[in-house]
Amino acid sequence: MYPQQDRYGAYKPASAAVFDEGLRKHMLRIYNYMGLGLVVTGLVAFIVGTTPALYVPIFSTPLKWVVMLAPLAFVFFFSFKMHSMSASAAQMTFWAFCAVMGLSLASVFLVFTGASIARTFFIAATMFGATSLYGYVTKRDLAKFGSFMIMGLIGVMIASIVNIFLGSSALQFAVSVIGIVVFVGLTAWDTQNIKEQYADNYDQESQQKLAVFGALSLYLNFVNIFQLLLNFTGQREE
Repeated sequence: MYPQQDRYGAYKPASAAVFDEGLRKHMLRIYNYMGLGLVVTGLVAFIVGTTPALYVPIFSTPLKWVVMLAPLAFVFFFSFKMHSMSASAAQMTFWAFCAVMGLSLASVFLVFTGASIARTFFIAATMFGATSLYGYVTKRDLAKFGSFMIMGLIGVMIASIVNIFLGSSALQFAVSVIGIVVFVGLTAWDTQNIKEQYADNYDQESQQKLAVFGALSLYLNFVNIFQLLLNFTGQREE
């Protein structure tokens, strides 16, 4: 059997079994990174959100805007530096990003009950797991579907910014519904992209970077699904 190219131009090995084993390990590494990232985020959010000495100086001062916007700054940093970063630098930046995201999400513990947060997390995990599995096993090319989801994401971002000034509950409801659909779709698309980008002839450094950036993509989808679902399933503190 001769090596074959996937639709990204990367060569697959002569042995399908060898390739599949390498891909399985690669995807497992990505999900491990993502899972550990969520643990870091959850611990930071819980500690800060349940400790008055920590959350009062942050969320009762203009510092809250720095905390809320910091994750976006990290995403832009990743976007511009992803090709020039070393694997170790990418991994350290990912952990730092997860910790900063935890600071940003600490506010949910001030608004919603712990039980509803836990319930929403498991709902989000189920939705994410099902759609990521679909993206991994489907033979359908999701490229056009992904492009449509990107357009939807842009629309959701614009509507969210507009609603900061309008404060419309109806618009917020629509943004939440559409946003969940968009990020669920992006999860399937990103999973397929991650799978297709893998090639066993990449060196260890390249495979490590691919794993980190793949984990970042899936992590962002999960966090956004979780936050949007809270608008429906979250029970507010009395």
